[in-house]
Amino acid sequence: MRESLQKPARDRFLDVVRALAILAVVVQHWLMPVLSYSDGHLATGNALATPGWWILTWLSQVMPLVFFAGGAANLYSLRSAPSTRDWLAARVRRLLVPVLPLIAAWLLLPGLLSELGVAEQPLQVAGSIAAQLLWFLAVYFVTVLVTPLMVAAHRRWGLKVPVVFGVLALLIDVARFNDFGLLGYANALFIWLAVHQLGFHYVDGKLGTLGRNKALALSAAGFGITALMVAFGPYPGSMIGMPGAPVSNMGPPTALLGFVALGQIGLLLAAKGALNRVAARPPVAAALRWIGPRFMTVYLWHMQALTVVAGITVLGLGYETPEPGSTLWFAMAPMWFVLAALVLSALLRVFGRFETRAPGGTVTAPIWQLSVAALLASGGMLGLAANGFAPPAGTGLFGGPLPWVALTAGAYLLSGKRLPELRVRPVLAQRVKA
Repeated sequence: MRESLQKPARDRFLDVVRALAILAVVVQHWLMPVLSYSDGHLATGNALATPGWWILTWLSQVMPLVFFAGGAANLYSLRSAPSTRDWLAARVRRLLVPVLPLIAAWLLLPGLLSELGVAEQPLQVAGSIAAQLLWFLAVYFVTVLVTPLMVAAHRRWGLKVPVVFGVLALLIDVARFNDFGLLGYANALFIWLAVHQLGFHYVDGKLGTLGRNKALALSAAGFGITALMVAFGPYPGSMIGMPGAPVSNMGPPTALLGFVALGQIGLLLAAKGALNRVAARPPVAAALRWIGPRFMTVYLWHMQALTVVAGITVLGLGYETPEPGSTLWFAMAPMWFVLAALVLSALLRVFGRFETRAPGGTVTAPIWQLSVAALLASGGMLGLAANGFAPPAGTGLFGGPLPWVALTAGAYLLSGKRLPELRVRPVLAQRVKA
């Protein structure tokens, strides 16, 4: 029997964590690109590759906080749902519906932009950037699917579950750095499931009641171990992939991100009281209420806003990003940010409704059908993230987006109505009996 069908009170701290995380994602992605355009070629660089700036990624790489907050939110919502089937139906549709207009737009944009004279290479870059963010959904659909099992494991084994995942992640890293590189992709599940599980311990464990001093100790331990692993191990200092770097801590994720997660979570838990007081102020509370139902839309469309600004200023007007860290760079960064924010606000007005409005119709799909839908959606998101929306010409059918779009469309159809049952005709049934 479900522990409680009563809807829990809104956890203000989790709202703040998620808002800070999405804000950090947007700020990092908008200020990272170093762009210039010449003779049909868009050159791209990363401002965080500036010497010494990698340390910023220990705080700005907030995917650990996204999975931590997601784990807590999933446990709250699962406990308050009438059934596991109802919960899974709501979660799959909530994640899937906002991505459909993005896919639809990018099925049309490459052809339209080519007709308007945009060269193939910058179009490929834009299509790749637009799709790369879908890796998160590819992993998160699987995370949602196994959440009921992970909750049962949490009840039985507690902290042993994330510890085991962490140990497995370290073993995967050992294999990865010893000529078994493809095994590293298993950590896309081990690492993020471990951090997701920590969200359970915030709701139903000691993390939620951790005092300030213990939270600071947890943060110091997490960041301290991170520093030791960077100094004496094979791990790069940056928590995001850098151009030309032989190893990335994100693609695929390394065990190092688990310790970064502990550092970040401990830091925020230490500031929990102050954050809750700030969040209680009417203007902040109103902002949190506004962004809460739009997290996925902001995530999906903020890079499209950047693409619009870059297309107009870099391709159209010949603007080049100043040298990162220079006086001119710091002077131009706020203007660049404001332009992207204005475009994003317009996109949110158009596409935010797909997330804020509940999908029409009653979901009658059984749990097995919803599980297949989640797996198809994960496969579709992964394929799009790997191949982009505008691959080079001549890549063939499976190098383009259409197969992955088909998987996503199939997921949407399966996540709605129950499939009609197949019945054997009476005549055939009689022949079988004979």
